[in-house]
Amino acid sequence: MKILLTALNAKYIHTAMALYCLKAYAKEFDEHIFLSEYTINHQEEFILQDIYRQQPDVVCFSCYLWNIGQISAIADNLKKLLPNVIMILGGPEVSYAAEQTLLEIPADIVIRGEGEVTFYEIVKGLVTKTLALEKIDGITYKKGNDIVSNGSRAPIALDDVPFIYDDIEAFQHRILYYETQRGCPYRCQYCLSSIEQGVRFLSKERVESDLQFFLDNKVPQVKFIDRTFNANQEHANHIWNYLIEHDNGVTNFHMEITADILQEESLELLKKARKGLFQFEIGVQSTNEKTIKAIQRNTSFEKLKKVVNRIKSYGNIHQHLDLIAGLPYENYDSFRNSFNDVYALKPEQFQLGFLKLLKGSGLRKDAQKYGIVYRKNAVYEVLYTKELSFDEIIKLKQVEDMVETYYNSGKALYAIAYTITLFETPFDFYQALGNYWLEKNYHAVQHNKMELYTIFYEFVSQNECTARQKEVIRDCLKLDIFVNDNVKTLPAWLPEYCDEKQKCWQYFNDTALIQQKVPHLSEQTPKQLSKRCHICFFEYDILSEQKLKKQTVLLFDYQKRDAVTKKYVFYPFT
Repeated sequence: MKILLTALNAKYIHTAMALYCLKAYAKEFDEHIFLSEYTINHQEEFILQDIYRQQPDVVCFSCYLWNIGQISAIADNLKKLLPNVIMILGGPEVSYAAEQTLLEIPADIVIRGEGEVTFYEIVKGLVTKTLALEKIDGITYKKGNDIVSNGSRAPIALDDVPFIYDDIEAFQHRILYYETQRGCPYRCQYCLSSIEQGVRFLSKERVESDLQFFLDNKVPQVKFIDRTFNANQEHANHIWNYLIEHDNGVTNFHMEITADILQEESLELLKKARKGLFQFEIGVQSTNEKTIKAIQRNTSFEKLKKVVNRIKSYGNIHQHLDLIAGLPYENYDSFRNSFNDVYALKPEQFQLGFLKLLKGSGLRKDAQKYGIVYRKNAVYEVLYTKELSFDEIIKLKQVEDMVETYYNSGKALYAIAYTITLFETPFDFYQALGNYWLEKNYHAVQHNKMELYTIFYEFVSQNECTARQKEVIRDCLKLDIFVNDNVKTLPAWLPEYCDEKQKCWQYFNDTALIQQKVPHLSEQTPKQLSKRCHICFFEYDILSEQKLKKQTVLLFDYQKRDAVTKKYVFYPFT
């Protein structure tokens, strides 16, 4: 009996954690279970041929929003090639519409909800030739011309699911996902977690053992998939405290938190964390109170704002804030307000998402009530609502593209920070920049880094800016270029001082100045400094708020990055 677990990940660096959990729980039959991971970037023909060559008796697909279309096509052809193969589907994309799935995809069984125990019972039955589908909870299956749904599966105790990362070599250069809880106490109507009842946690002893494995192996990054990491403050504090006390100086831990419920004890604890130890993702979604109430988000933006600002003041934690366009009662002007509210918090990452009407979600059921029209096929994204037209959705997508291109990439943070002061609000700046891209058809082709800087400067030059403002922005772009990359050639619109190279050597040879400004580099020879560092000259006091016309000299250390911003570290020499 050959049972193949397979998934199409969004990217190679991602890990299909669900498959590893299923395989680990059914380790009793490990000799029969094989695993193949692909990505959505693979050709369907490649995946089809690869699975066919393995000649499995059973194929199990892990189905999500991003891969269901491809899985449907592959499953259809695979069933024609291997008509006797038993095909099993699982995952959130099929769990909440199992009967309909079996009508649309030629599968035999759908595992609904969490699948460890259910998968184990199916495998055991197949291997021992005692399979009785009618006795297995948590499945919907075909029985002749009928489709049968058995009762729901009781939730599993999380400590019963084995730790999946015993062989760390198999996960080199990939993101490691980890969960310490299942379920969510909140009822956000766009999320499938709102359907689940209660929250289950791993024991403290098990969590400590798992985390120590990551720490001992100096894994670069671990992403918690807990829906609300700090749903239980004691649980969250225990983990944060353990990681702070056992920090290996390397590993970064990413958590999705609800900021407005963080208590003083947690905030004081987080203050002690090493710079770069933690990374937080915080869903704001909207600052429109009527919208928040409609989606049952039940958060306080005022409290969230205070917490985000407090954490930012520590300077040790990367914060990623999210908004969702297309929610009930959120029109274009309202979203503009939400954008500006969140942007003012200056997160390291600012994600604009568009509402997706997930199968089983409350908003999908209430789509007609709220006038939400969405795409028929996955990813079921909003097309328009009563409050937001498709024309406006297109405009917001262009704003999103500009935020990703210039802000989230970190390519132009200094130039943006100054340029937005010339517009009424940050949103208006990104909207104008997006309109410029459309006007010049820049959105239709790919651009390298220098081209992106050039487009930005072109945009500024064509706006009603004073000569001084353009010069300041040019200096800001110069700073953005060098803080991101050790470049050798600058664009024509960004000339260097004619004697800049000569001045650089004067600074590298000034041992007293090097000792004073960058003592950690004082052992380096001038030649070594020139290879490791770059000294750059600016016309304006580029780091000050006033941007006075005053030559500024900065040294960039290209062997040292900031743990939170990921930018190269630099030091003022004037």
